[in-house]
Amino acid sequence: MSQINVLITGAAGFTGRHACRYFVAKGYHVIAAVRNSARHGEPGVEYISCDLTSKEQVWQLVKKANPRYVLHLGGKNSVPESWGEPLLYMESNIMGSLYLLQALRESGCSSRVLVAGSRLKFELSQPLAPTHPYALSKSIQEAAALSWGKLFHQDVLVAEPGNLIGPGPSTGICALLAKYIVNAEQGEQQKPFRLSSAEERRDFLDVRDAVAAYEVLLQHGETGSVTPVCSGQERRLGEVAELYTSLSTADVAIVAGDAPGSGADEAVQPQRLWELGWKPEYAWRQSLGDILDYFRAERAEWL
Repeated sequence: MSQINVLITGAAGFTGRHACRYFVAKGYHVIAAVRNSARHGEPGVEYISCDLTSKEQVWQLVKKANPRYVLHLGGKNSVPESWGEPLLYMESNIMGSLYLLQALRESGCSSRVLVAGSRLKFELSQPLAPTHPYALSKSIQEAAALSWGKLFHQDVLVAEPGNLIGPGPSTGICALLAKYIVNAEQGEQQKPFRLSSAEERRDFLDVRDAVAAYEVLLQHGETGSVTPVCSGQERRLGEVAELYTSLSTADVAIVAGDAPGSGADEAVQPQRLWELGWKPEYAWRQSLGDILDYFRAERAEWL
């Protein structure tokens, strides 16, 4: 029986690396789209260099990959950077997605495409209330991808991940705090780590559980659907700091600001994923412990 081809864009990113390992382990033929294929060598993964903002390169990528499934993780995802490079965010997140869908359409690939959206999106209805250029780009990306699928009869669906955590290179709050603690374990003098608020709440999900959810959606999700990919449980940032300090013997200084405690997250239950048989496998404590161990190992390589 031949392997199923799965194309993963953004394969060099935090989620993309985990996705490549996961799908290889599950027996898929993984084609990974990255900026420079020479820099990557995950066992069992076929890397292809591709700039998703180049229509010609995307066409060549699709022609080579001939994917049954596409996990579209590619694009830009930094809120602060989006203020300085707003057009780059529109081009990367919106046009990159449409170039991909059009290339699949023109090549005749009957691919199922799962687009990784964002819970930071806003409703595209009057009055418009964008919070930053990143949110604008992801809001239009979702609408454009789903509309393209509807207009041209393509099998497109969207996943909206929450705050993904886990071992690997990340710029999220859990990774930043873990780096701080690991530096403290090595005796490095640092300014106190500042949280916006100890009471701010966020939904955290291990990236390895998110990737498993993506496979479930690729296999069983409903065309045109938008599915939250989250744990369904909000945690205080103060709770994150407390568990981290309990996992380390280092003396760390963490201070909390007085930002509103509600945070930006809105509690969402992943009901559709539960109905499809998915459930998280990684316990909260294990996720944070694995993040610490990742940065400990990374730090040890420097010494």
